[in-house]
Amino acid sequence: MSKIKNVAVVGGTHGNEFSGIYLLKKWQSTPQSLVRESFSVETVFANPKAFDENKRYVDHDLNRQFGLHDLANFELASYEQSRAKALNEQIGPKGNAKSDFIIDLHNTTSNMGPSLILLQSDQFNRQLGAYVKEKMPDAVVVFEDHTSVDDHLFVCSIAKQGVIIEVGPQPQSVIRQDVLDWMEDMTGHILDFVHLYNTNEIPVLADSYDAYRYEETLKLPVDEQGERIGMVHKSVQDNDFEPLNPGDPIFTLFDGTEIFWEGDYVAYPHFINEAAYYDNNLAMSLGKKIVVSTK
Repeated sequence: MSKIKNVAVVGGTHGNEFSGIYLLKKWQSTPQSLVRESFSVETVFANPKAFDENKRYVDHDLNRQFGLHDLANFELASYEQSRAKALNEQIGPKGNAKSDFIIDLHNTTSNMGPSLILLQSDQFNRQLGAYVKEKMPDAVVVFEDHTSVDDHLFVCSIAKQGVIIEVGPQPQSVIRQDVLDWMEDMTGHILDFVHLYNTNEIPVLADSYDAYRYEETLKLPVDEQGERIGMVHKSVQDNDFEPLNPGDPIFTLFDGTEIFWEGDYVAYPHFINEAAYYDNNLAMSLGKKIVVSTK
């Protein structure tokens, strides 16, 4: 992979996820904390209107609008669909982007701690995960490399390389110092790694490390009319990245009936009971634990 010359740090993709937004404000007033000698950094406030209205989004989830077909379809003209096209013009275009690397900053209401989501499993990303975990032992690395970057709908997929920082638990429209500190620290370590990569100075890293690979998303129990009839089981709630074995309880219906995990693998739930996903009745994502080689 060629050297990374231009990095975009994006905050406020969702208008009520405040850590990234307020870090952008801080960095815009004190940009020296983002400066590295081997590349330039641009800060991007993705969804200012949603922030002004204290909403996740105005019309559509902005972080699902960056498919190549949708970006080329100018009949898709809601606020977020238009905003996606503007961002694609600013830091893209996707497939031939001015930005070589995008860091997209997100909060989650789930108990995921400082999580780094990687869209590719090439050596650069595998080593980036190892470096972040070395600097932040509590960090969690999740690979969502089940599809090509071109097929991803996320803002960070505009560039050839992009990652998502996902930190929680933090309620929507709230700032927690520990969560903000995690996000700032992880962003700094990622920028440090990019500089080390550019200068051929990546230090000796662990040969391997534990991470997770996204497998599937589960929905909450609903009836034939689509009405919710249950909730995440109390033994699963807040236990992001803890093992869920086949036969373990996973949901409790409102009448007290327990529903058990019927999968054929040990799952590691995350994004458990994420508040932003309630409009889709999504309960959690499931991953498998993997060992990642840095070689």
